[in-house]
Amino acid sequence: MAELRLEELSASTIVAVNNMSLKPGQEEYLSPVSYGIAATVVNPQTSWQRVVLDGDAIVGFISANFDTDFPQEHFRSVLWRINVDAEDQGKGIGRFAVEALLAEARTRGMDHVNVIYEAGEGGPAAFFERVGFHAVGETEYGEVIGEIAL
Repeated sequence: MAELRLEELSASTIVAVNNMSLKPGQEEYLSPVSYGIAATVVNPQTSWQRVVLDGDAIVGFISANFDTDFPQEHFRSVLWRINVDAEDQGKGIGRFAVEALLAEARTRGMDHVNVIYEAGEGGPAAFFERVGFHAVGETEYGEVIGEIAL
């Protein structure tokens, strides 16, 4: 594996992000990538979207939002989406992306980052716990709200 780096999501990287593969069963926990990418258009000042590259290959995508005025506290500093291509999972790419997100949150003066996900066998809970999130509540729809204090 070459050295990992981040780049802003762009017209030249969006197709590769949309074509990343998932492991069997992961698709039930993930909305289409285009839903997350739409956030940039809706909230360009608060949205933070990056692709993770290993050399020249796009191996991951992370999307977050930072909006201190958002009415619901758990949406003010939130990891919306993280994808790592199926064949590259388990290599530290997701951890690298989350650490970059946490660094960005600190530079924006945030004191925590939340994540919202569906619980279930084969879901993302184990990953989020490994990178430091811990459950702090549930949404009105029964999704888990996780948090990392900064």
